[in-house]
Amino acid sequence: MEIHKRGVISVQSRVPINSINDLRMVYTPGVASVCKEIEANPASGWKLTGLCDRVAIVTNGTAVLGLGDIGVVPSLPVMEGKAAIFAEFSNISAFPILVESKEVDVVVETVCRIAKSFGAIQLEDIGAPACFAIEDQLKERLDIPVFHDDQHGTATVLLAALINGLKMTDRKPQDASALILGAGAAGYAIARILMNFGFKDVVVYDSVGPIYRGRTRSMNPYKERLAQMTNKENQQCPLAEGFKGKDIFIGVARPNMVSREMVASMVKNPLVFPLSNPIGEITVQEAYEAGAAIAADGRAINNALAYPGLFRGALDAQAKSITIEMQLAASNTLASLASDGALLPNMLDRSIHRKVAQAVEAAWKLQK
Repeated sequence: MEIHKRGVISVQSRVPINSINDLRMVYTPGVASVCKEIEANPASGWKLTGLCDRVAIVTNGTAVLGLGDIGVVPSLPVMEGKAAIFAEFSNISAFPILVESKEVDVVVETVCRIAKSFGAIQLEDIGAPACFAIEDQLKERLDIPVFHDDQHGTATVLLAALINGLKMTDRKPQDASALILGAGAAGYAIARILMNFGFKDVVVYDSVGPIYRGRTRSMNPYKERLAQMTNKENQQCPLAEGFKGKDIFIGVARPNMVSREMVASMVKNPLVFPLSNPIGEITVQEAYEAGAAIAADGRAINNALAYPGLFRGALDAQAKSITIEMQLAASNTLASLASDGALLPNMLDRSIHRKVAQAVEAAWKLQK
């Protein structure tokens, strides 16, 4: 508790103000010439202000960590913590923005009205399916990156771990089968990035069962997308049967949903990632006891490995969005920087985030 008293972030001046002349340069009358330059050449505002280093962390507090719908002010310590990570690892000034509404239109309109203050928008801890609609609409309306970290940050880091896990167990993505448990924010994005990476056999389960073409119960437009994108065989079996013969399990659902027997029914030496926080679908120890070659939980697969570098690279490139190609570049870079025998590199190594940023910036420029 002590470390969070008065918050973990603050705004500090980048220039000293030690004299009247300093004050006149930083504020009036000196600032007038800067304003006139931006008025005459709007593009210059990117470098003549803090836009090139400034991110909004937007939440409505409806899906916070393992805490759920706790409201906006109780979620603020999480947003401040993420802002501190941005500052420490990518020299980004991030500002928590609390939007007290569960209405998609209200959140979208609020963000659109303040977006000119920022170089990019990170959406955080917004529950599904509203998070999908909010991100989609903001991407359509804004010309700066909009990135829902619970979706794409999780997917980016998970893929990096999977890349190394596949190498360690001598598998190729096009030959490996994956079962994803959970069709919310993270499950949707993980399925998407796996398919873009080259996986052919991915099946997503939610609380009702497998998502397949033609299913009518408990569907929404985003699950319909999943149905078209995954489950090529249109598998409709119960969860326990779905585990049989799978190479990879990824859990982003609820605690204790997976048994040792389910893991034991997978292929020999499977990869098991129970990512639900704070308690996984199965413990790492139980997964190993059931025969997993590799197992890692949500504490090991940490979004903070991805978002500082992703946003730094996007801002440095002055990108209009964070594309799937930029995410793949980040995943591949993270995987390549892990030490021998490790799934992921050490997030406290500042050089990791710089290298991710460089790869992300290069990926954007390749698309132009």
